[in-house]
Formats: sequence, C-alpha cells, structure tokens
Amino acid sequence: MSGGRKAAEKRGRRAESLAAFYLRLKGYRILDQRCRLKVGELDIVAEKGGCVVFVEVKRRKTRAAALEAITPKQRARIERAALLWTAKHKKAQQSLRFDVITIAWPAWPTHIKDAWAENVQATL
Repeated sequence: MSGGRKAAEKRGRRAESLAAFYLRLKGYRILDQRCRLKVGELDIVAEKGGCVVFVEVKRRKTRAAALEAITPKQRARIERAALLWTAKHKKAQQSLRFDVITIAWPAWPTHIKDAWAENVQATL
C-alpha cells in the first residue's frame, strides 16, 4: 500500500471511530464496525429503538463533497452487504435504515438519518 493510500486509510479509520463515538453519545448501540462481507463493507452497524441502522461514514473537505462521494453503485453494494449482515445475525425481522455521517473537519459530524431518501440532496 502506498504512503498516500495508508494515510487515507488512517484518516478513514479515525473518521469511523469518531462517528461511532458520536452515535454512542446519541444513544445508539454499536453492533459492528468495519464489517467486511463478500459483497461489500459496512462502516458501522448500530441499533436504536429496535431499528438496525447501517451507517456509511464519509470524510471530505465539505459535507456536499462527502454526500457526492456516495454513488448509486456504492449504495447498492451497501444494501447488499446489509441484507447479508441481517441474515447472518438474524436481524431480518427488525426495521432497517441507512444513515450517513459526514465529517468535514473541523466541524462536528453531521448525522443524516434515512439518507437513502430522495430528498437528501435537497439538504445541501
């Protein structure tokens, strides 16, 4: 792995750790982090109020750039990974949600609940 790639990986891990801490402060229970499955990776899997939440963490210079980094192809991969995770952990009966946490340092993380909703781009 090149030096630039290692640095990016380290920044990504720090962003995910900060996002998990932030979710804990908001009352979420972290079920899994950096979960690698055959079909893709899930940054954070959390639970709150009987809902399993799959959280994609994006760290960019701006919140808009972070949201733009989540492509339809990536969303589909996250959804496939989530379905595999729920089957493996017997959570299929619970409600599921896809959230995004954007980190645009030095601002505090922004948590977008139900980020797959069509109106997310309107919040930019």
